[in-house]
Amino acid sequence: MGTTDSRAGHGRSVGGPAAPPSGLLDLLSVAAVVLNPQGRVVFWSPKAEELFGYTAAEALGQHAARLTVHEEHRDAVTKLFAEIMESGTDWAGVFPIRHKDGSTRLVEFRNMRLLDDLGDVYALGLAADQAAVERIERDAALAMRLVSQSPVGLAILDPDLRYLAMNPALERITGQCAGERLGRPVGEILTYLKTDPEARLRRVLETGESVVDREIVCRPPADPDHEHAWSVSYYRLEDSGGRVLGLAYSVIDVTERHQAATEAAQARQRLTLIATASASVGTTLDVETTACELADMVVPVLADVAAVDVLDSALDGRTALPEGPTLFRALAVSAAHSTEAAQAADPPRGLAAYDSDRLITQCVRTRQPVLVAHTTRQDLERIAPHGEAASLLAAAGVHSYLAVPLLARGEVLGALDLIRIENPAPFDDDDALLAAELAARAAVCIDNARGYQAQREAALTLQRSLLPEPPTHLPGLEVACRYQPAGATSEIGGDWYDAIPLQGDRSALVVGDVMGSGIKAAATMGQLRSAARAFAELSLAPAEALHHLDHLTEGVEQTITTCIYCVYDPQRGECEVCLAGHLPPALMRLDHKATLLDLPTGAPLGVGGVPFESATITFRPGDVLVLYTDGLVETRSEPIDARLETLLDSLTATRGHDLEGTCDRLLEMLRSPGGEDDVALLMARAR
Repeated sequence: MGTTDSRAGHGRSVGGPAAPPSGLLDLLSVAAVVLNPQGRVVFWSPKAEELFGYTAAEALGQHAARLTVHEEHRDAVTKLFAEIMESGTDWAGVFPIRHKDGSTRLVEFRNMRLLDDLGDVYALGLAADQAAVERIERDAALAMRLVSQSPVGLAILDPDLRYLAMNPALERITGQCAGERLGRPVGEILTYLKTDPEARLRRVLETGESVVDREIVCRPPADPDHEHAWSVSYYRLEDSGGRVLGLAYSVIDVTERHQAATEAAQARQRLTLIATASASVGTTLDVETTACELADMVVPVLADVAAVDVLDSALDGRTALPEGPTLFRALAVSAAHSTEAAQAADPPRGLAAYDSDRLITQCVRTRQPVLVAHTTRQDLERIAPHGEAASLLAAAGVHSYLAVPLLARGEVLGALDLIRIENPAPFDDDDALLAAELAARAAVCIDNARGYQAQREAALTLQRSLLPEPPTHLPGLEVACRYQPAGATSEIGGDWYDAIPLQGDRSALVVGDVMGSGIKAAATMGQLRSAARAFAELSLAPAEALHHLDHLTEGVEQTITTCIYCVYDPQRGECEVCLAGHLPPALMRLDHKATLLDLPTGAPLGVGGVPFESATITFRPGDVLVLYTDGLVETRSEPIDARLETLLDSLTATRGHDLEGTCDRLLEMLRSPGGEDDVALLMARAR
């Protein structure tokens, strides 16, 4: 078959009494006959009896020509016999013989002269039925032709798993010629396979259990840049007597089928990735969180390391790219495993300037993907922020790079950088299309978050500007105030506090909460706070002041507001309190636990037509009054009663502390990170 090893017996035991027969002579049914110089039969084998029909008793001592040759051929046979005996020349050919039953059969002969130790000469004749010989030759020729021309790669190994033969198809499939394999063990040849094939082959050789249609994927030495898929089968070879001759294996190239299946799986994976990205990228209105979600999404499915770098100008709201080096702010880095490549990236929130020759700069300025399938050291110098980082990328084994722009609403916001290390496949155009799709979806989310944060910062600035500075002096009162906006993923609200000095050493304490969020809520809050200050200057009682505020809200767009209005008179040691749909204040008297005041709740401002009732409490030196908005105590996971109890317990635990520290402590204990509502908190202690 194809090419065979001329050293087929190399390394194997030959001869010896334990060596079993090959079986080929049994297939040919070779008969052996020995004649003396007179042409008489002196040895007659059992196969000769099968071939010629005569038993040994009938043949021994008889003249062979008279016994087996037709009369018309005897002279020629006698002459040929004499030449062989005289010259010692071998003769081979096909000759018609006469069978015992009288029929004529064509027999293929091999005749040769023998010499014994006494110097006597004999003639040995080996004979086989010509039809059997032709059948075996035909079968062998057919097998050789099928093997040599088969599209299936075939190889034969000896019992030591050394290559004896292989056909041209195997050379073509593996890219290795027969000269590189013949005589060598499989362990030296198939080193590029991911699993050790020798152990599996030896198991087949020992057990006789074939392995059929096992698919392996590898990168053969002749084509290391591409994956090849082969369907392999292993079979033990035995002769007719069961003797193990070695092992054969076949290889069918199924690379196209594997590639089609891989491409289909990749297409499904890409669709799944896009669908997942739609649900998991942009879950918040925070730029950094969205960038982290994008980086985590593409690792390790698309890249081993991913970085999201946003233009500093885009974060500042500037749309045009400035001249000179381009400033990027690193918002996210994600790595599939610990690697020097992640260390080479800019630190989160770090600012880096890239010249025009850098690949990321080309990406954002051209608004096109930049793909380097196989990176060189020079490419790494244009990828990394500096030379040391380029060395880290090289040490990590970075071999492929892809950058795609973050485009949203016609504006470039930054770039998504991807590199591959463990993944041996280089980036291709399909990867670039997928990355661009993911980047585009994320860019819209980043743009939304950027716009939201700009609006939120504006509203927060407006709200803080409308809040008063803590008063430097209020007669008979020590006051501490806090305002804390909602978490980064929520809009600001309309909470406010105020402490207003009044005539006669009195003081007004106000805390309010405009329902809703955003700039409108902040603007409404500013209007109500200004109005409350104006009514306070008129020395109106709390219930009357709230009545006028309620009437004022009829002309305000965002009207529903809760409010608590208190007037403290240090000369009388009393505090008059009135609620407009607001949570009750907490009171902690000196040497007592904190409690909630039982007051008429009233209706929120903006409902209209509902009278407000006030109540007067004693407020002596050392007593602490706490006014707050619902953002301090309301959560989705706990009932309001439990949260109010937590407020009272926390307040009691801070007895004797200064008010500034107490405010911070209450916020720390009650306010969860990223709270969904803003908080206004005012604490007053009678002096």
